[in-house]
Amino acid sequence: MAKEQASKTTLINQVFTPTFGRYELLRIFVPGFYFTLSLLFFCWSFLLPMPPFTLGTLPLFLLFLGVMLVSGLTMYAKETPKRRKAFLQNQPSQYLSAKSRGMKDLPLLDDHEARRLYFFILNHYVPPAFHEKIFFFGTVYHIMVQIRRTSFWFAVAGTVGIFLQTAAGRMLSEQQGAIIFTVLVWVIYVLNIRYNKADRKMQENYQDQIFWMQMNNSLIERVLKKRQQNPPPR
Repeated sequence: MAKEQASKTTLINQVFTPTFGRYELLRIFVPGFYFTLSLLFFCWSFLLPMPPFTLGTLPLFLLFLGVMLVSGLTMYAKETPKRRKAFLQNQPSQYLSAKSRGMKDLPLLDDHEARRLYFFILNHYVPPAFHEKIFFFGTVYHIMVQIRRTSFWFAVAGTVGIFLQTAAGRMLSEQQGAIIFTVLVWVIYVLNIRYNKADRKMQENYQDQIFWMQMNNSLIERVLKKRQQNPPPR
């Protein structure tokens, strides 16, 4: 039995690791690409009379790649998406905390311990096919939050830039590129808010995980009891 469980765990981890890496890279590159592309068009619309083709193809590509990586990693490192209501509600770790409170002679799980236990269960017991859905919708949620915030700030910057240029005496007919850019970014932001599928899917993703734990109640109780016998180091 122990060998079967070890073999199952190894198989899960083999499938899980590459999938996890791909989705984490998407969380870096997609928001970074969108930010860099928006910054490039903003500069062309407001700061530069002509696109900087004089830099040459290779230097321009390297500059674009560098800004994309730095901005993507910066947004990836920020915890902004995890502070939103859609992320904090109905967490599977909250289900584990509530479950431990309902079991006799078990110590209460704080938020940190519940999250650690949740990831342990996810990595070692949840089927690999389920991982794909969890990581996919989690990645889409994070990407859309970053695109939404990036769009908002570029839209605000574009609007302010148009007002400043108009106040300086520049005609609106001379600001066509800036106006088109600003309108497009506002449209992306409004559509992201109006048709916010990412938050709803994130909640469905959590509910599916909670349902899986409810359907595997004996396993969850066994893990909680084992955790009592072997508390994690602090």
